[in-house]
Amino acid sequence: MAMLKVTSTAFAQGEAIPRRYTCDGENVSPALAWENVPEKTKSLAIICDDPDAPRGVFAHWVLYNLPRGAKEILEDQSKDVELPDGARQGMNDFREIGYGGPCPPAGKAHRFIYHVYALDAVLHPVKGMTRAQLLMAMDGHIQAQGELMGKCSRK
Repeated sequence: MAMLKVTSTAFAQGEAIPRRYTCDGENVSPALAWENVPEKTKSLAIICDDPDAPRGVFAHWVLYNLPRGAKEILEDQSKDVELPDGARQGMNDFREIGYGGPCPPAGKAHRFIYHVYALDAVLHPVKGMTRAQLLMAMDGHIQAQGELMGKCSRK
């Protein structure tokens, strides 16, 4: 499987996620960019999750059907179900549509992973699609993937 290179102007791989992008700040989505998208890609998807959450993986962002030519997503995406480019946002584990920033319990830092997937299909839109539903819908369609991991802790 091909690997996407995922970067952000907000933070580098393994670094702290700035407060602006967390529940303690403005709670806006960071800008993300990716490279090495395969030619046969028909759409892209993004999942941001916290694998260190107390009750298992916690989804912070579910975004799919980004156009195949997209090379980035800008900071501070709206919380609308459908974005102007046709991309769709699903339900995060805060039970809200769109991005919900890192908000770990006090204690040790959690990892927040921004996964980007290149798919060979445009997915059927599902209102309030969850992380689990998106992972099932992508099964067998992932052409390439990459990730960017940032850390966040609270006192």
